Amino acid sequence: MPNTNRPTISTHVLDTTRGEPAAGVAVTLWRLEGKDHVSQGTRETDADGRIADLGDGKVTAGTYRLSFEVGAYYKKKGAAPFLQRATLDFEITDTNRRYHIPLLMSPFSCASYRGS
Repeated sequence: MPNTNRPTISTHVLDTTRGEPAAGVAVTLWRLEGKDHVSQGTRETDADGRIADLGDGKVTAGTYRLSFEVGAYYKKKGAAPFLQRATLDFEITDTNRRYHIPLLMSPFSCASYRGS
């Protein structure tokens, strides 16, 4: 992930079943505006399972959501996944920092944490 010295929202998706980065996972960033979640765009993870900047540097305080298309990824791999989508809601209060939200996934479970 490049050091851009500006606020970013990034992710790194790891396929724990295969023990490798999950390339080609569609991830959508949403921002809560009133009672509605408004899409900020969808991107796919690169060969290393990463998306360096989901928000294109436009990080403002508020509630956000990341939606990871887990089921579509595993279907492309020939698996029959139980989970279809992993959705994480998080709050941004400090607009001067980077937010890195990794996802560890398998067809049957997911885990996440606040990365650095």
